[in-house]
Amino acid sequence: MDEPKQLHIAVFPWLAFGHLIPNLKLSILIAQRGHKISFISTPRNIQRLPKIPPHLALNINLVSFPLPHVEHLPPDAEATSDLPTGKIPYLKIAFDGLENSLAQFLQSSSPDWIISDFAPYWLPSIAANLKIPFAHFSIFNAWSSTFIRPGSIEDQRIKAEDFTVPPKWVPFPSKVAYRLYEAKKFLTHFEGNASGVSDVQRVVAIFENCVVIAVRSCMELEGDYINLLGELYEKPAVPVGILPPSADEDGENNDNEGWLTIKEWLDKQNKGTVVYVAFGSELTLTQDELTELAMGLELSGLPFFWVMRKISNSVEGVPLELPEEFEERNKGRGVVWTSWAPQVRIIGHESVGGFLTHCGFSSVSEALAFGRPLIMLPFALDQGLVARAIGEKGVGMEVPREENDGSYTRKSLAESLRLVVCYRH
Repeated sequence: MDEPKQLHIAVFPWLAFGHLIPNLKLSILIAQRGHKISFISTPRNIQRLPKIPPHLALNINLVSFPLPHVEHLPPDAEATSDLPTGKIPYLKIAFDGLENSLAQFLQSSSPDWIISDFAPYWLPSIAANLKIPFAHFSIFNAWSSTFIRPGSIEDQRIKAEDFTVPPKWVPFPSKVAYRLYEAKKFLTHFEGNASGVSDVQRVVAIFENCVVIAVRSCMELEGDYINLLGELYEKPAVPVGILPPSADEDGENNDNEGWLTIKEWLDKQNKGTVVYVAFGSELTLTQDELTELAMGLELSGLPFFWVMRKISNSVEGVPLELPEEFEERNKGRGVVWTSWAPQVRIIGHESVGGFLTHCGFSSVSEALAFGRPLIMLPFALDQGLVARAIGEKGVGMEVPREENDGSYTRKSLAESLRLVVCYRH
């Protein structure tokens, strides 16, 4: 029997670690099948990736293209985590500036396939000209992808209220829709930004022009939606698993000393009692949100480990502050950790009884991998849709919020934490 052909596959993720890490995980799995990968990003991002397993080093080539200079973009900013939210459109301008470099690389290296993220709306035409099959790897789940207007169906949703119910093209019962305050934020992604192309335009262009959609999900989690996604775009939609990173692949550096300090504290806590709190590397809370969150953790009476890497308001530039003497009052019972933390290792520790999360799908997938229940506090993008879907599955509970503005109270947060963690424990 002939040996299967070794394929050369170029992988081109968006410049955010919530995208880079799943794309690298997929690349590693493909390389384990004997295929060759060219993983393409920028120099600083390449340096911050987890180490490639030594036995796959010959199969995965890390290709770096320097970002072009863009006004308003700091010279060392190569990922969304390096920037306040308001400057991310400038990162998209720089990203779009990689078009010629990528085209030259693809022409000279002639890969058998290109796997791309949502952002390079210009890449399908390059692939078509070079006659290279183009696949889209969506790190977003099918719940969210089917909620956005499919190109083949007229979308008559205009007002924010139109997005508070499931779209008309979902043919089965569903509660996956936005709250009103979320819908108002979501509509901004239809609007132009400094890059000249809206996020929704990028997403739809990639979906419409790829030949296959690879979804970071599984049929057990959202089989109906995965099938629907393929039907809406009239092309195969293939689940590739939720792809949680292993402890060895966890994060953007290898701070073992930091992990040992964290583990020492976790080891002292009772099994299933700790609330792990993390909202990703990009979310910035308002002062009111931060205060209610802190006081809710204190009011719950539960031990907590809170990873809070951003401590400045990126919109107004006003430093945020924890409530007065908060850390002193909760010393021993709670930890506020302001540097990088190995999330997968923390979630996997037996003392963790619940995960207070913003419902980014990377975080959700990691919690699901370890069977940790979720206390859900979504803020932006598709996080509200993920929260509705997870709530339907019965593995998470949303913190009650005011419908008009999304505000929450320390009391509602504390009650949600106790209900999830204490009930489980």
